[in-house]
Amino acid sequence: MHDRQLGPFQVSAIGLGCMNLSHAYGTPPSAEQGERLLLAALDAGVTLFDTAALYGFGANETLVGRVLKAHRSKFTLASKGGMAGVTGDDGTVRRVIDGRPEAVRRNCEDSLRRLQTDVIDLYYLHRWDKKVPIEESVGEMGRLVQEGKVRTLGLSEVSAATLRRAHAEHPITALQTEYSLWTRNPEIAVLQACRELGVAFVAFSPVARGFLCGELRDVSTLDAKDIRKSMPRFDPDHYAANLRLLPAYEALAREAGCTPAQLALAWLLHKGDDIIPIPGTTRLAHLHDDLAAADIRLSEGLVARLEALVNEKTVSGNRYGAQARSEVDTEEFA
Repeated sequence: MHDRQLGPFQVSAIGLGCMNLSHAYGTPPSAEQGERLLLAALDAGVTLFDTAALYGFGANETLVGRVLKAHRSKFTLASKGGMAGVTGDDGTVRRVIDGRPEAVRRNCEDSLRRLQTDVIDLYYLHRWDKKVPIEESVGEMGRLVQEGKVRTLGLSEVSAATLRRAHAEHPITALQTEYSLWTRNPEIAVLQACRELGVAFVAFSPVARGFLCGELRDVSTLDAKDIRKSMPRFDPDHYAANLRLLPAYEALAREAGCTPAQLALAWLLHKGDDIIPIPGTTRLAHLHDDLAAADIRLSEGLVARLEALVNEKTVSGNRYGAQARSEVDTEEFA
């Protein structure tokens, strides 16, 4: 596995997004399956593991902590706060975005306990709480760094302007946002801002939430609890339009001598040494397929054809529904 620089850390060029093991895509795998996948990733050379307080309302951090605590010195651990599960008076758990300093601190301390570690290497603000100045949230995160509970800071789903404000309050090591061939929003402004500030870019959902793997042909088969059911691009009409891109995309993958998922990851790696994709999966075969993308090289001509085929103008539907769009701060295409 090749390495890339993530602030002070040397990490694998492809990390592992751990969310899928506990959250978001229907019924999660068993704890035993999750353990096998985490250890297989470590054995395969993955040295960046990404989790969050939100994923499974703490279950994902608990799994990562239990399985990987014996190997803590071998990898860079990233987690996120500022968006977590809160139990109401009726006993139900709901997602809450809360960037107040006291909430960010509480999230971090809860995460440390679940992860069974003394320090989180990279701690993100999962969402900017727009009711709280970004300087207040990041200021408290900076105090967590001073106290040795966190080593470096990150932000998720923010704009270039918000990144600059946060970075002026405390150095930001990484920005994490959805980025793939079918989600090109970072190219509007924030990717360039990262480069100007020396901030690494961590790309989540790099295979377009499974679309660019080429295996999901019928969205009616999605689990009732799958978050993609709330995403316009996976609405049957939009998805039918998007499926028309796949035959030509798969032909480009064959030309490159790789699988469709590998082509999506290789494209991101090609876009800059400061970009680190973190695909997630529950299946060992997919894990090894994803990691092999680090060895694929693409010609400039193939990249140009790829980008002309799948981009913000050819993809049908927004990436998020109205509620989720209101919660992020990322730039959008007109």
